[in-house]
Amino acid sequence: MKEILLGYIPKKFRFAPRWIIFLLDLFCVGLGIVTSLLLTNNFNLLPLIERLPLFNIFFFTLLINAVILFAFKSYKGVVRYTTFEDAGRILLINFLVCIVLGSLEFVFQRTNGTSTPLIFTRINLIIFFFATSLFQIFYRLSVKKLFTYLFVAKRKTDKAVIFNARNEGRLVSKMISENPMSPLKIVAFLDDNPKIIGKKIENTPVIRFSYNNLERLKRENVNLVIIADPYIRKSILNEIVDHCLDLSIRVQQVPSTEKWINNQLDIGQLKDIKIEQLLEREEINLKSDNVVEDIKGKKVVITGAAGSIGSEIVRQVAAMEPTIVIAIDNAETALHELRLQLQDLHATTKINYFSGDICDRIRLEQVFEIYQPDIVYHAAAYKHVPLMEESPSVAVKNNVLGTKNLAELSVEYGVEKFVMVSTDKAVNPTNVMGASKRIAEIFTQSYYAQLKQKFEKKEIKHLTKFITTRFGNVLGSNGSVIPRFTQQLIEGGPLTVTHPDITRYFMTIPEACRLVMEAGAMGHGGEIFVFDMGNPVKIVDLARKMIRLVGKMPDRDIKIVYSGLRPGEKLYEELLNDSENVLPTHHKKIMIAKVRKYDFATVYEQIEQLISRATHHTNMNTVSKMKEIVPEFISQNSIYESLDKK
Repeated sequence: MKEILLGYIPKKFRFAPRWIIFLLDLFCVGLGIVTSLLLTNNFNLLPLIERLPLFNIFFFTLLINAVILFAFKSYKGVVRYTTFEDAGRILLINFLVCIVLGSLEFVFQRTNGTSTPLIFTRINLIIFFFATSLFQIFYRLSVKKLFTYLFVAKRKTDKAVIFNARNEGRLVSKMISENPMSPLKIVAFLDDNPKIIGKKIENTPVIRFSYNNLERLKRENVNLVIIADPYIRKSILNEIVDHCLDLSIRVQQVPSTEKWINNQLDIGQLKDIKIEQLLEREEINLKSDNVVEDIKGKKVVITGAAGSIGSEIVRQVAAMEPTIVIAIDNAETALHELRLQLQDLHATTKINYFSGDICDRIRLEQVFEIYQPDIVYHAAAYKHVPLMEESPSVAVKNNVLGTKNLAELSVEYGVEKFVMVSTDKAVNPTNVMGASKRIAEIFTQSYYAQLKQKFEKKEIKHLTKFITTRFGNVLGSNGSVIPRFTQQLIEGGPLTVTHPDITRYFMTIPEACRLVMEAGAMGHGGEIFVFDMGNPVKIVDLARKMIRLVGKMPDRDIKIVYSGLRPGEKLYEELLNDSENVLPTHHKKIMIAKVRKYDFATVYEQIEQLISRATHHTNMNTVSKMKEIVPEFISQNSIYESLDKK
């Protein structure tokens, strides 16, 4: 029915012209006048014609109504979408009309000294107000009801419920219900507030959120839960998703109201829940004021700028009004793509893209000489454990030599802060990649300690602050487990997990980058910041949840296979080793690791020897030296285990 009717009605006639609404309102005014006169004269028409100034009554009343209706533009509303606000506007307009009519009547009688009415008596005026308001509201609601019956109630819809019966939920329900093209029908609200459970909101019941109620709704063919709370707590979100996945009910979330299009919610804006939203902890929220103050007006260098972490740091820094951002990466295609992505987003911020390798000191020196940066965010690193286990000399050159080049140039050119991105794999490392990052940490920490001594003795005039951030896996980063599982799901499986017990700490890319910048802002120099990342997540549980989120069943529709631990891979990651303690900061989720101190002269000599071995690409000799610098580096599932035995 809906398709037939809408298909044959031209678009320009699907909404009544404004002048028709205007005339209908005036027609209701006329009916109000007649009703008022009939009620006050016992429905006897002849005396009305003889006694009353009918011309004055109709002329002045219609004229004043026309002027006020035009002034308030009540005719602009779409009748089929009439709301309580529209009804209130009609009552206000009619009240103003009665005030004007009453004032004219009062002035006329005072001026002429007569009790004969010019227009209305008081009782006529009161009846006119209620009658006109009733007719105008009634015809609007009748049109709305008819439209709902023809086009909404008859349409083929999927039943849905809304979690959150507060303002956001009611607004979402209203917009979905009043959209004639919506494929959804809202049959209930879910909430955990006992004050509103059992009540109705616009004839829609509010039901307690529980597994049993969801199970009952599923039997009534409810196929979708819409979460109308963009800032819902992670624990509640996980509970909703787990219940819905058990019952094969889809879950979607409404974006925050500032992302609605023209203050209207489009059905296309409802998004499926992503695995990143289901971290088993609350996201670390940070105030950005001190970060903005730290970056505003500064010249900022970001290495690894085309990578997952580096590119997000570029985005966030560019929004904080720096003087210039210098984005460095040796991945030419990725750097070009970043440039295309950001060229329109941050038109007011100058971003220079610099293709270069951090192992190339001469190339880096050009950057420092030309731009004289104030802050360096060092995110460039080789991070893939199996690859670096096969090429330890490459890991050392990039992660150790590259860091050394940047650190020394930062001091030489008077950089204020050098913020390095490290990893939890640097703690009690079992692989080459983690050990190379730990050596980079040792170099910057001991280098800063030596510089601080010289600064206190006034041997140098400037002290560059070296700050390190250490955190776990980043969801959605290049080559990480989530994109890999996603691709495997697209291909129909199976999902490959290395070990049934393997666990990892996770955080999102934006969160990780905010933490890096917050650490840079709060750091005084020499700190290694670690973050409270909650409880680690089992990778196999992550895989199962991702399968269920796409409407499949693990081990039935999509298989999970175990491929075995890769060379150098740990079952469990750590953020601190056994000999390290933490100190608190002003943020309860951010701590400072108390790490072992090293003599810089010794470290420098050892690292020079390590780089020399790496330059000759002698893998065993290179790894042997790494184990000498980091004694806690014990290889696992690797050819380098033989070095530990020696």
